[in-house]
Amino acid sequence: MSSLAAAGAAALILSGCSAATSEAPSSSAESGTVAEETVAVSLILKNLTNPFFVAMEAGARAKALEIGVDLTVGASKEEGDDQGQIDLIEAAIAQGQAGILITPMSSNIYAAITKAREAGLFVIALDSPTDPADIVSSTFATDNCAAGEAIGQWAAGKLDGKKAVIAQLVIFDDRAVPVDYCRANGFLMGMGIDVPTLEEMDSAASSGSYTSGTGGDYEIICLEATGANEEGGRSGMERCLAANPDINVVYTINEPTAFGANVALKAAGKVIGEDVLVVSVDGGLAGVKAVQDGQIQATSQQYPLRMASYGVQAIYDIATGGAAPANTSANGQFFDTGVTLCTDETQDAVVAAPQEDSAYCIENAWG
Repeated sequence: MSSLAAAGAAALILSGCSAATSEAPSSSAESGTVAEETVAVSLILKNLTNPFFVAMEAGARAKALEIGVDLTVGASKEEGDDQGQIDLIEAAIAQGQAGILITPMSSNIYAAITKAREAGLFVIALDSPTDPADIVSSTFATDNCAAGEAIGQWAAGKLDGKKAVIAQLVIFDDRAVPVDYCRANGFLMGMGIDVPTLEEMDSAASSGSYTSGTGGDYEIICLEATGANEEGGRSGMERCLAANPDINVVYTINEPTAFGANVALKAAGKVIGEDVLVVSVDGGLAGVKAVQDGQIQATSQQYPLRMASYGVQAIYDIATGGAAPANTSANGQFFDTGVTLCTDETQDAVVAAPQEDSAYCIENAWG
C-alpha cells in the first residue's frame, strides 16, 4: 500500500494506488449496434490545443462513429475559462442530450453539472476528478495521485541521498483543482515528504527531510502557476531560478510545461539529466520521446483515448437501457484507466506504478 493510503479523507480524491487497468467497462450494448433513436453526447474539454485533449477528442470521435453516437465537441477558450464550460453544459441540457463527458475546469462549474444531472443527463468526468467525487455521475481517470507519487519516488531514488532543491510548476495558484493538487502533492508524498492536507498546494513544510529511497534533506524553492502550457513553464522556471539557481529537481504538471521549463534551464546553463532532474505527468508521444532523448527523466503515462472512448460507450449503454459503469479503482471512487511510469533509469524506490522504458511508452503513447 502506498503512502497515499494514509491520507484519510484524501483517499476520496483519487489517492488509492491501483494496478493499471486496460479493460473496458462491461458493456450491455453490443458494439456497432445503432440505437433506434440517436444518442447525443457532448465532450467538453479544457481546450482543443493541448495534445492530451486532442487525443481525447480523437478517442471519443472514433468510438462515436463506431457505435452511432451524435457527438458534439467543445472547449473553453483557455485554462481558467469556467464560463466557457458552463455555456457548453447549458447547451447540452437545452438540446436534451443523453450525457456529457467533461474535463472539469474547476469547482466553479459544479452547479452547472448538478443542473445537467437534475435534467437527466449522465455526466462523466474525464481525467480531472471533482471534489467531492459524487458531483458527477461517474469518473474515468488516471489515479493522478499515484501518477504524482510514482515520479516522486523515482526522483528520491535517483537522488540517492543528495539534497533535493525542488521547483514545483503547477496549473493554478488561485484555486484548488484535484488534478493539480493530487499530482503535485502526490509527487511530494512519493518523495516521502509530509503533506498535511492533500487539497492544499502549500501545506508541506518548505524544508525538512524526505524519506523515500535512501532519504535526504529537501528544500521547496517555488510553487509557480503555469497554466499547464509551454510559455507558462518557461516563465515559471525563470522565476524559480531567480529565487534559487541551485534547483536540481523540477516537478511539472505536464509535459508541455516541462518543455517550457527546459528552455529556461538551458538558458541558465543547466545540463538536464545531470545538473537537474525533470519529472512530469501525461505520457504523450512528444513527452516520452523527450524521456528517450534525456530531456525528461521520468513521466507518468496516462491514456486519454481510453478515457474518452470508454466514456462514450458508457453513456451509449445507459441511454439504451444498460447499467452505469462500475468503479474499478482501489478506493472504489472511479474507473481507473491506468498509469505507467516511463523512464530509462528504473528505480527500486518506485512502487506506485509499473515502470517501463521509453521504447515501450512510445509504442503506447498518444498524440
